[in-house]
Amino acid sequence: MANFLKYLFSSEKKGVESTSLQKDQKNFEIFKYDGVRAQKLEQLSYAIKCYTEALKIEEDFETMNYLSTAYTMANQIEEALNILNRMVQSEPEHINILLSRVNIYFMLDKYTEVVHDCTQIITLDPENFLAYFFRGKAKKIINEYLEAIIDLTKAIVLKEEFTDAYLLRAETLLNMHQPQEALSDIEKAINLTPEDETAYLLRGRIYEELSNPEAAEQNYQQVIELNPFNEEAYLLASSLLIGQKKYDEAIEFFNEAIEIKPDFPKIYSKRGKARNFKGDKKGALEDLKNPLN
Repeated sequence: MANFLKYLFSSEKKGVESTSLQKDQKNFEIFKYDGVRAQKLEQLSYAIKCYTEALKIEEDFETMNYLSTAYTMANQIEEALNILNRMVQSEPEHINILLSRVNIYFMLDKYTEVVHDCTQIITLDPENFLAYFFRGKAKKIINEYLEAIIDLTKAIVLKEEFTDAYLLRAETLLNMHQPQEALSDIEKAINLTPEDETAYLLRGRIYEELSNPEAAEQNYQQVIELNPFNEEAYLLASSLLIGQKKYDEAIEFFNEAIEIKPDFPKIYSKRGKARNFKGDKKGALEDLKNPLN
């Protein structure tokens, strides 16, 4: 009889525990997939709440990944980093999560940490071209140009048609005052992606360094043809014209830019500068007093 009662109460306890676990699992799945649906609808606050509740029930790697993405989309970068740190602690050799953390480190200007994680990825996967690229990018930002060139070259060797690596290496070479070598890289980038505005902007700057203002202007004009709203192209082209004392051309250029994009504050300041050099004090003052300036 005693053995029977022991068996009976033991079975009842196991039944309660099993029911509780099933309830927890059901609630976890509800929170998780409600979060996924909310995130697809860009209801990020609700998605974050759902994922957070789900993780209170179960420390699920996939849910943490969803949560870090939701935090990033919501521009809650520190919170995203905290989740990624937990994920890396859980799976320190998960390369995609390390790459996700690298992107977050860039957003937070944590370049030493970028280098550390990229080095870790390269140790795990010596053929990972993205790790070399990101490490080179970080090295360029902290002005370690030679090391950046080495990493970017390695990235290109591993992935020959890597436009971003050619662009970044060209910019690094330009910073090192090696415009001829930079020109070779930018030509390769343009051949790979002939509609890339960034490449033409950079080639214009390279031609300026090579003392070829006509070619530089052509590249800035090419950007404007690709995208009439590219502010940097107008600014670079106008500075080039003012530097050559082509004030009438510069003012005409500014007028065209303002007609296309009247809410472009920096262009009024530039036009005011050109008008002042030309001797049009009244026009210069009008531009400098423009409320958008």
